Amino acid sequence: MSIPKWRSLVETAKHQIYISRKHDPFLNLSIEHYLLQKTPSDSTVLFLYVNKPCVVIGRNQNPWLEVNLGFLTQSSEYNAKPPRNVQLVRRRSGGGAVFHDEGNVNYSVICPSASFTRDKHAEMVARAIRRFSGRARVNERHDIVFDPRDPLDNLQQLQSSSLKDMKAPDDRALKVSGSAYKLTRQRSLHHARPFLKARGVESVRSPVGNVFPQNQNNLKDIRHAFEDSVVDEFRIQYDIDLESTELFKRMSTGKSAFKDSVLRSGNTWAAGLLGEDLERITEISKGVEELKSLQWIYAQTPQFTLSTHAHEADERERPSLPDSFPSHASVYLKARGGAFTETRLSVSPNKDLALSEIDRFDSTLKGKNVHDIGDFVPYLKECDLTEHLKVNSLGLWLNAMFGKSLTVEDSG
Repeated sequence: MSIPKWRSLVETAKHQIYISRKHDPFLNLSIEHYLLQKTPSDSTVLFLYVNKPCVVIGRNQNPWLEVNLGFLTQSSEYNAKPPRNVQLVRRRSGGGAVFHDEGNVNYSVICPSASFTRDKHAEMVARAIRRFSGRARVNERHDIVFDPRDPLDNLQQLQSSSLKDMKAPDDRALKVSGSAYKLTRQRSLHHARPFLKARGVESVRSPVGNVFPQNQNNLKDIRHAFEDSVVDEFRIQYDIDLESTELFKRMSTGKSAFKDSVLRSGNTWAAGLLGEDLERITEISKGVEELKSLQWIYAQTPQFTLSTHAHEADERERPSLPDSFPSHASVYLKARGGAFTETRLSVSPNKDLALSEIDRFDSTLKGKNVHDIGDFVPYLKECDLTEHLKVNSLGLWLNAMFGKSLTVEDSG
Protein backbone atom coordinates (compact mmCIF):
# COMPACT_ATOMS: atom_id res chain seq x y z
CA MET A 1 0.00 0.00 0.00
CA SER A 2 1.13 3.53 -0.71
CA ILE A 3 1.51 5.31 2.63
CA PRO A 4 1.03 8.78 1.06
CA LYS A 5 -2.19 7.58 -0.63
CA TRP A 6 -3.54 6.21 2.65
CA ARG A 7 -2.72 9.40 4.50
CA SER A 8 -4.53 11.37 1.80
CA LEU A 9 -7.62 9.18 2.04
CA VAL A 10 -7.59 9.39 5.85
CA GLU A 11 -7.72 13.18 5.54
CA THR A 12 -10.48 13.29 2.90
CA ALA A 13 -12.80 10.25 2.79
CA LYS A 14 -16.23 10.72 4.38
CA HIS A 15 -16.63 7.05 5.37
CA GLN A 16 -13.67 4.85 6.32
CA ILE A 17 -13.46 1.18 7.30
CA TYR A 18 -10.23 -0.46 8.47
CA ILE A 19 -9.30 -3.82 9.94
CA SER A 20 -5.88 -4.29 11.53
CA ARG A 21 -4.21 -7.65 11.07
CA LYS A 22 -1.47 -6.85 13.59
CA HIS A 23 -2.15 -7.91 17.18
CA ASP A 24 0.13 -5.34 18.80
CA PRO A 25 -2.00 -3.30 21.29
CA PHE A 26 0.41 -0.35 21.23
CA LEU A 27 0.26 -0.16 17.43
CA ASN A 28 -3.50 -0.59 17.24
CA LEU A 29 -4.20 2.10 19.83
CA SER A 30 -1.77 4.43 18.05
CA ILE A 31 -3.52 3.86 14.70
CA GLU A 32 -6.82 4.58 16.43
CA HIS A 33 -5.45 7.84 17.88
CA TYR A 34 -4.06 8.83 14.47
CA LEU A 35 -7.49 8.31 12.90
CA LEU A 36 -9.11 10.39 15.63
CA GLN A 37 -6.72 13.26 14.98
CA LYS A 38 -6.46 13.16 11.18
CA THR A 39 -9.86 12.21 9.75
CA PRO A 40 -12.20 15.00 8.56
CA SER A 41 -14.50 16.53 11.17
CA ASP A 42 -17.61 15.37 9.27
CA SER A 43 -16.38 11.80 8.59
CA THR A 44 -17.28 8.52 10.28
CA VAL A 45 -14.68 5.80 10.77
CA LEU A 46 -14.94 2.12 11.75
CA PHE A 47 -11.73 0.46 12.96
CA LEU A 48 -11.58 -3.21 14.02
CA TYR A 49 -8.60 -4.90 15.64
CA VAL A 50 -7.51 -7.85 17.77
CA ASN A 51 -4.87 -7.58 20.50
CA LYS A 52 -2.59 -10.27 21.86
CA PRO A 53 -3.00 -10.89 25.63
CA CYS A 54 -2.79 -7.63 27.55
CA VAL A 55 -4.43 -5.74 30.38
CA VAL A 56 -5.64 -2.31 29.22
CA ILE A 57 -6.34 0.33 31.86
CA GLY A 58 -8.16 3.63 31.43
CA ARG A 59 -6.47 6.99 31.03
CA ASN A 60 -6.98 7.96 34.68
CA GLN A 61 -6.65 4.61 36.41
CA ASN A 62 -4.15 3.35 38.99
CA PRO A 63 -2.27 0.25 37.73
CA TRP A 64 -1.29 -0.77 41.28
CA LEU A 65 -4.95 -0.80 42.25
CA GLU A 66 -6.51 -2.22 39.08
CA VAL A 67 -3.92 -4.85 38.07
CA ASN A 68 -2.11 -7.71 39.76
CA LEU A 69 1.25 -6.54 38.40
CA GLY A 70 3.13 -9.42 39.99
CA PHE A 71 0.91 -11.87 38.14
CA LEU A 72 1.82 -10.30 34.78
CA THR A 73 5.56 -10.81 35.31
CA GLN A 74 5.92 -13.87 37.52
CA SER A 75 6.10 -17.41 36.19
CA SER A 76 2.88 -19.24 35.56
CA GLU A 77 3.16 -21.95 38.22
CA TYR A 78 5.54 -21.90 41.19
CA ASN A 79 8.30 -20.30 39.07
CA ALA A 80 8.50 -23.48 36.98
CA LYS A 81 7.39 -21.99 33.67
CA PRO A 82 8.44 -18.98 31.59
CA PRO A 83 6.90 -15.61 32.59
CA ARG A 84 3.41 -14.85 31.36
CA ASN A 85 3.47 -12.81 28.19
CA VAL A 86 0.74 -10.36 29.21
CA GLN A 87 1.44 -6.69 28.59
CA LEU A 88 0.20 -3.72 30.59
CA VAL A 89 -1.24 -0.93 28.42
CA ARG A 90 -2.69 2.46 29.37
CA ARG A 91 -5.06 3.75 26.71
CA ARG A 92 -5.79 7.39 25.99
CA SER A 93 -9.52 7.16 26.73
CA GLY A 94 -11.32 6.74 30.02
CA GLY A 95 -13.17 3.70 31.29
CA GLY A 96 -12.16 0.69 33.31
CA ALA A 97 -9.53 -2.01 33.16
CA VAL A 98 -10.13 -4.85 30.68
CA PHE A 99 -8.35 -7.96 29.50
CA HIS A 100 -7.75 -8.39 25.76
CA ASP A 101 -6.80 -11.55 23.94
CA GLU A 102 -7.46 -13.28 20.62
CA GLY A 103 -11.01 -14.06 21.76
CA ASN A 104 -12.04 -10.40 21.44
CA VAL A 105 -12.47 -8.19 18.39
CA ASN A 106 -12.19 -4.55 19.44
CA TYR A 107 -14.30 -2.05 17.56
CA SER A 108 -13.77 1.69 17.42
CA VAL A 109 -16.10 4.23 15.83
CA ILE A 110 -15.02 7.84 15.33
CA CYS A 111 -17.72 10.31 14.34
CA PRO A 112 -18.65 14.02 14.50
CA SER A 113 -19.35 15.10 18.07
CA ALA A 114 -22.56 16.79 16.91
CA SER A 115 -24.07 13.41 15.96
CA PHE A 116 -22.55 11.34 18.78
CA THR A 117 -24.62 9.48 21.36
CA ARG A 118 -23.37 6.76 23.69
CA ASP A 119 -25.93 4.28 22.38
CA LYS A 120 -25.70 4.96 18.66
CA HIS A 121 -22.88 2.60 17.72
CA ALA A 122 -23.47 0.20 20.60
CA GLU A 123 -26.88 -0.40 18.99
CA MET A 124 -25.14 -0.90 15.63
CA VAL A 125 -22.88 -3.59 17.10
CA ALA A 126 -25.79 -5.15 18.99
CA ARG A 127 -27.59 -5.56 15.66
CA ALA A 128 -24.46 -7.26 14.27
CA ILE A 129 -24.38 -9.60 17.28
CA ARG A 130 -28.09 -10.44 16.92
CA ARG A 131 -27.21 -12.13 13.63
CA PHE A 132 -25.56 -14.79 15.81
CA SER A 133 -27.49 -14.46 19.06
CA GLY A 134 -30.88 -12.80 19.30
CA ARG A 135 -30.50 -12.03 23.00
CA ALA A 136 -28.25 -8.96 22.56
CA ARG A 137 -29.46 -5.52 23.63
CA VAL A 138 -28.01 -2.24 24.91
CA ASN A 139 -28.81 -1.49 28.54
CA GLU A 140 -29.15 1.79 30.42
CA ARG A 141 -25.38 1.88 31.09
CA HIS A 142 -24.72 1.68 27.32
CA ASP A 143 -23.33 -1.86 27.67
CA ILE A 144 -24.26 -4.67 25.30
CA VAL A 145 -25.78 -7.50 27.33
CA PHE A 146 -27.51 -10.84 26.82
CA ASP A 147 -30.84 -11.33 28.48
CA PRO A 148 -31.08 -14.71 30.19
CA ARG A 149 -34.44 -15.49 28.61
CA ASP A 150 -34.94 -16.49 25.00
CA PRO A 151 -36.13 -13.52 22.87
CA LEU A 152 -37.69 -15.92 20.36
CA ASP A 153 -40.65 -15.87 22.77
CA ASN A 154 -41.48 -12.54 21.17
CA LEU A 155 -40.45 -12.48 17.52
CA GLN A 156 -41.76 -8.96 17.00
CA GLN A 157 -39.33 -7.63 19.64
CA LEU A 158 -36.46 -9.58 18.12
CA GLN A 159 -37.03 -7.98 14.71
CA SER A 160 -37.18 -4.43 16.06
CA SER A 161 -34.19 -2.10 15.57
CA SER A 162 -33.70 -1.78 19.34
CA LEU A 163 -34.28 -4.30 22.11
CA LYS A 164 -34.27 -1.75 24.94
CA ASP A 165 -37.97 -2.39 25.50
CA MET A 166 -37.22 -6.06 26.12
CA LYS A 167 -35.72 -5.56 29.55
CA ALA A 168 -34.66 -8.06 32.13
CA PRO A 169 -33.07 -7.13 35.47
CA ASP A 170 -29.44 -6.25 34.74
CA ASP A 171 -28.23 -8.30 37.70
CA ARG A 172 -29.38 -11.33 35.67
CA ALA A 173 -28.08 -10.15 32.30
CA LEU A 174 -24.71 -11.29 30.95
CA LYS A 175 -22.36 -8.52 29.87
CA VAL A 176 -21.05 -8.93 26.33
CA SER A 177 -19.34 -5.57 25.92
CA GLY A 178 -18.68 -2.39 27.89
CA SER A 179 -17.52 0.86 26.35
CA ALA A 180 -14.95 3.64 26.70
CA TYR A 181 -15.03 7.09 25.14
CA LYS A 182 -12.80 9.98 24.19
CA LEU A 183 -14.72 13.16 23.40
CA THR A 184 -13.33 16.32 21.81
CA ARG A 185 -15.01 19.45 20.50
CA GLN A 186 -15.34 18.14 16.94
CA ARG A 187 -14.66 14.40 17.16
CA SER A 188 -15.93 11.61 19.41
CA LEU A 189 -14.46 8.13 19.77
CA HIS A 190 -16.35 5.12 21.10
CA HIS A 191 -14.49 1.86 21.47
CA ALA A 192 -15.24 -1.49 23.08
CA ARG A 193 -14.42 -5.16 22.84
CA PRO A 194 -17.24 -7.73 22.78
CA PHE A 195 -16.53 -11.17 24.19
CA LEU A 196 -16.63 -13.46 21.16
CA LYS A 197 -15.11 -16.46 22.87
CA ALA A 198 -13.05 -15.15 25.75
CA ARG A 199 -12.36 -14.94 29.46
CA GLY A 200 -12.49 -11.63 31.30
CA VAL A 201 -13.76 -9.38 34.05
CA GLU A 202 -14.41 -5.66 34.21
CA SER A 203 -13.15 -3.14 36.76
CA VAL A 204 -16.78 -3.15 37.92
CA ARG A 205 -17.15 -6.91 38.06
CA SER A 206 -19.98 -8.29 35.94
CA PRO A 207 -21.02 -11.77 34.83
CA VAL A 208 -20.00 -12.04 31.20
CA GLY A 209 -21.31 -13.90 28.17
CA ASN A 210 -19.78 -14.89 24.84
CA VAL A 211 -21.30 -14.16 21.43
CA PHE A 212 -20.28 -17.59 20.16
CA PRO A 213 -20.61 -20.92 22.03
CA GLN A 214 -17.57 -22.40 23.73
CA ASN A 215 -17.74 -25.50 21.52
CA GLN A 216 -17.08 -23.40 18.40
CA ASN A 217 -13.32 -23.75 18.18
CA ASN A 218 -12.05 -21.89 15.11
CA LEU A 219 -11.23 -18.44 16.49
CA LYS A 220 -10.18 -17.07 13.09
CA ASP A 221 -13.55 -17.99 11.54
CA ILE A 222 -15.36 -16.51 14.55
CA ARG A 223 -13.47 -13.24 14.26
CA HIS A 224 -14.02 -12.96 10.51
CA ALA A 225 -17.75 -13.64 10.89
CA PHE A 226 -18.08 -10.96 13.54
CA GLU A 227 -15.99 -8.45 11.55
CA ASP A 228 -18.10 -9.02 8.42
CA SER A 229 -21.29 -8.53 10.41
CA VAL A 230 -20.15 -5.26 12.04
CA VAL A 231 -18.81 -3.89 8.74
CA ASP A 232 -22.12 -4.71 7.05
CA GLU A 233 -24.15 -2.96 9.77
CA PHE A 234 -21.85 0.07 9.50
CA ARG A 235 -22.41 0.12 5.72
CA ILE A 236 -26.18 -0.06 6.17
CA GLN A 237 -26.27 2.64 8.84
CA TYR A 238 -24.28 5.10 6.73
CA ASP A 239 -25.57 4.01 3.29
CA ILE A 240 -22.09 3.15 1.98
CA ASP A 241 -21.48 1.51 -1.40
CA LEU A 242 -21.73 -2.28 -1.03
CA GLU A 243 -18.35 -2.67 -2.78
CA SER A 244 -16.53 -1.30 0.26
CA THR A 245 -17.77 -4.10 2.53
CA GLU A 246 -17.47 -6.89 -0.03
CA LEU A 247 -13.75 -6.03 -0.08
CA PHE A 248 -13.27 -7.56 3.34
CA LYS A 249 -15.16 -10.73 2.53
CA ARG A 250 -12.79 -11.29 -0.38
CA MET A 251 -9.53 -10.22 1.19
CA SER A 252 -9.72 -10.97 4.90
CA THR A 253 -11.00 -14.54 4.98
CA GLY A 254 -8.10 -16.96 5.22
CA LYS A 255 -5.49 -14.46 4.01
CA SER A 256 -4.38 -12.59 7.11
CA ALA A 257 -0.68 -13.59 7.12
CA PHE A 258 0.73 -10.52 5.44
CA LYS A 259 2.94 -7.65 6.59
CA ASP A 260 1.90 -4.66 4.51
CA SER A 261 -1.47 -2.95 4.24
CA VAL A 262 -4.03 -3.37 1.44
CA LEU A 263 -6.23 -0.43 0.47
CA ARG A 264 -9.30 0.19 -1.70
CA SER A 265 -11.37 3.34 -2.15
CA GLY A 266 -14.44 4.75 -3.92
CA ASN A 267 -15.94 8.18 -4.43
CA THR A 268 -16.70 8.81 -0.76
CA TRP A 269 -15.19 5.85 1.07
CA ALA A 270 -11.88 4.21 1.89
CA ALA A 271 -11.41 0.69 3.21
CA GLY A 272 -8.34 -1.36 4.00
CA LEU A 273 -6.57 -4.11 5.88
CA LEU A 274 -3.79 -2.53 7.92
CA GLY A 275 -0.32 -4.02 8.49
CA GLU A 276 2.96 -3.18 10.18
CA ASP A 277 4.01 -0.77 7.40
CA LEU A 278 1.94 1.92 9.13
CA GLU A 279 4.69 2.18 11.74
CA ARG A 280 6.61 4.13 9.10
CA ILE A 281 4.20 7.01 9.71
CA THR A 282 5.93 9.30 12.18
CA GLU A 283 2.84 10.14 14.25
CA ILE A 284 1.98 6.45 14.66
CA SER A 285 5.52 5.36 15.55
CA LYS A 286 5.75 8.17 18.11
CA GLY A 287 2.39 7.07 19.51
CA VAL A 288 3.69 3.52 19.94
CA GLU A 289 6.81 4.82 21.66
CA GLU A 290 4.75 6.95 24.05
CA LEU A 291 2.34 4.15 24.99
CA LYS A 292 5.25 1.79 25.72
CA SER A 293 7.07 4.27 27.93
CA LEU A 294 7.08 3.81 31.70
CA GLN A 295 6.38 7.54 31.95
CA TRP A 296 3.01 6.99 30.24
CA ILE A 297 2.10 3.66 31.85
CA TYR A 298 2.90 4.63 35.45
CA ALA A 299 3.59 8.36 35.79
CA GLN A 300 0.10 9.26 34.49
CA THR A 301 -1.40 7.71 37.63
CA PRO A 302 -3.55 10.12 39.69
CA GLN A 303 -2.64 10.79 43.31
CA PHE A 304 -3.27 7.87 45.68
CA THR A 305 -2.45 6.81 49.23
CA LEU A 306 -1.68 3.49 50.88
CA SER A 307 -2.14 3.36 54.64
CA THR A 308 -2.49 0.58 57.18
CA HIS A 309 -4.36 2.71 59.70
CA ALA A 310 -7.09 5.34 59.64
CA HIS A 311 -5.94 8.96 59.52
CA GLU A 312 -7.50 12.43 59.43
CA ALA A 313 -8.05 12.47 55.67
CA ASP A 314 -9.48 8.95 55.57
CA GLU A 315 -11.09 7.57 58.72
CA ARG A 316 -12.43 4.39 57.13
CA GLU A 317 -11.68 1.13 58.90
CA ARG A 318 -8.84 -0.81 57.29
CA PRO A 319 -8.94 -4.54 56.44
CA SER A 320 -7.03 -6.95 58.62
CA LEU A 321 -3.30 -7.17 57.97
CA PRO A 322 -1.58 -10.53 57.36
CA ASP A 323 0.09 -12.36 60.24
CA SER A 324 3.49 -11.69 58.68
CA PHE A 325 3.01 -7.92 59.00
CA PRO A 326 5.10 -6.53 61.90
CA SER A 327 2.84 -6.08 64.93
CA HIS A 328 3.70 -2.43 65.68
CA ALA A 329 4.44 -1.28 62.12
CA SER A 330 2.57 1.59 60.52
CA VAL A 331 2.52 2.62 56.86
CA TYR A 332 1.32 5.81 55.19
CA LEU A 333 2.41 6.42 51.60
CA LYS A 334 1.18 9.14 49.26
CA ALA A 335 2.12 9.08 45.58
CA ARG A 336 1.42 11.46 42.72
CA GLY A 337 2.41 10.86 39.11
CA GLY A 338 3.74 7.45 40.12
CA ALA A 339 6.29 8.88 42.61
CA PHE A 340 6.19 8.99 46.42
CA THR A 341 5.49 12.51 47.66
CA GLU A 342 4.94 11.74 51.35
CA THR A 343 5.98 8.72 53.41
CA ARG A 344 5.50 7.77 57.06
CA LEU A 345 6.77 4.28 57.84
CA SER A 346 7.78 2.86 61.21
CA VAL A 347 8.21 -0.55 62.83
CA SER A 348 9.06 0.24 66.46
CA PRO A 349 6.54 0.38 69.34
CA ASN A 350 8.64 3.11 70.94
CA LYS A 351 7.32 6.55 69.95
CA ASP A 352 10.71 8.28 69.80
CA LEU A 353 12.25 5.44 67.80
CA ALA A 354 9.24 5.40 65.48
CA LEU A 355 9.67 9.13 64.74
CA SER A 356 13.33 8.52 63.91
CA GLU A 357 12.36 5.65 61.62
CA ILE A 358 9.80 7.84 59.83
CA ASP A 359 12.55 10.35 59.02
CA ARG A 360 14.97 7.69 57.80
CA PHE A 361 12.45 5.87 55.64
CA ASP A 362 11.22 9.18 54.21
CA SER A 363 14.73 10.20 53.17
CA THR A 364 15.08 6.88 51.34
CA LEU A 365 11.68 6.67 49.59
CA LYS A 366 10.47 10.22 49.04
CA GLY A 367 10.70 11.25 45.38
CA LYS A 368 11.31 7.69 44.16
CA ASN A 369 9.20 6.36 41.28
CA VAL A 370 7.17 3.39 42.47
CA HIS A 371 7.81 1.51 39.21
CA ASP A 372 11.59 1.99 39.55
CA ILE A 373 11.67 0.08 42.85
CA GLY A 374 12.15 -3.59 42.00
CA ASP A 375 12.34 -4.71 45.62
CA PHE A 376 11.43 -2.63 48.68
CA VAL A 377 13.54 -4.68 51.12
CA PRO A 378 17.00 -3.31 50.20
CA TYR A 379 15.59 0.23 50.05
CA LEU A 380 14.31 -0.09 53.61
CA LYS A 381 17.48 -1.78 54.82
CA GLU A 382 19.46 1.25 53.67
CA CYS A 383 18.10 3.00 56.75
CA ASP A 384 20.44 0.85 58.90
CA LEU A 385 17.88 0.09 61.59
CA THR A 386 18.28 -2.57 64.27
CA GLU A 387 14.84 -4.07 63.58
CA HIS A 388 16.09 -6.12 60.60
CA LEU A 389 13.45 -8.85 60.72
CA LYS A 390 10.60 -6.35 60.99
CA VAL A 391 12.05 -4.23 58.19
CA ASN A 392 12.40 -7.33 56.00
CA SER A 393 8.77 -8.33 56.68
CA LEU A 394 7.56 -4.80 55.97
CA GLY A 395 9.50 -4.73 52.69
CA LEU A 396 8.00 -8.05 51.61
CA TRP A 397 4.50 -6.74 52.40
CA LEU A 398 5.14 -3.63 50.29
CA ASN A 399 6.43 -5.87 47.47
CA ALA A 400 3.14 -7.75 47.56
CA MET A 401 1.05 -4.56 47.67
CA PHE A 402 2.86 -3.03 44.68
CA GLY A 403 3.11 -6.19 42.58
CA LYS A 404 6.84 -6.80 42.83
CA SER A 405 7.17 -10.43 41.68
CA LEU A 406 9.86 -11.62 44.10
CA THR A 407 10.29 -14.75 46.17
CA VAL A 408 11.38 -14.66 49.79
CA GLU A 409 14.82 -15.91 48.69
CA ASP A 410 15.15 -12.99 46.26
CA SER A 411 14.73 -10.53 49.12
CA GLY A 412 16.63 -12.41 51.79
